[in-house]
Amino acid sequence: MSKNSSIVVAIIVVIVVIGGGYALLHKSSKSTSNSSQTSSNAPAVNNAVLTTKTDSKLGQYLADPSGKALYTYNADTSGVSNCTGSCIAAWPAYVDKGSTTGLPAGVSTIKRTDNGQTQYTYNGMPLYYFVSDGAGQVTGNGVQNFTVAKPAAASSQSTSSTPSSSSSSSSSSSSSSPSNY
Repeated sequence: MSKNSSIVVAIIVVIVVIGGGYALLHKSSKSTSNSSQTSSNAPAVNNAVLTTKTDSKLGQYLADPSGKALYTYNADTSGVSNCTGSCIAAWPAYVDKGSTTGLPAGVSTIKRTDNGQTQYTYNGMPLYYFVSDGAGQVTGNGVQNFTVAKPAAASSQSTSSTPSSSSSSSSSSSSSSPSNY
């Protein structure tokens, strides 16, 4: 009987060890999958110039510190704003009202050629508001060749698949887009 008891105890120990190992492995893989989901999202941007907001349809987007959505114009090129005249009336430039020193990573400024204002850029692209938006609203996405600005990781995914198409479409649309204003 003591031999049988020893065998039963040994079987119980093996079951406990295997069960504990399974539970530990399951917990480890669960936390790994959660961290990979988190890392696939763009990193949040929160500084004195830009903040990251989330829209249920569009995902993460960039806003000013008050929460107003920011947009980029598809006819612009890096460091150059092509939105002037009636375009700038509907899509006001996100302009700097203070010092342009010590800007956060990815944020720069350009001097507008039409009015001399200092306009913020994100990764080189000039930033704009949409006059119909209030804080927390993103109603201008896809309107008149404007797209809501995205944090770096999200925008790099969307722009990496379209550089050739956007450069060819922007050259053909840039000649027609400004005349729409």
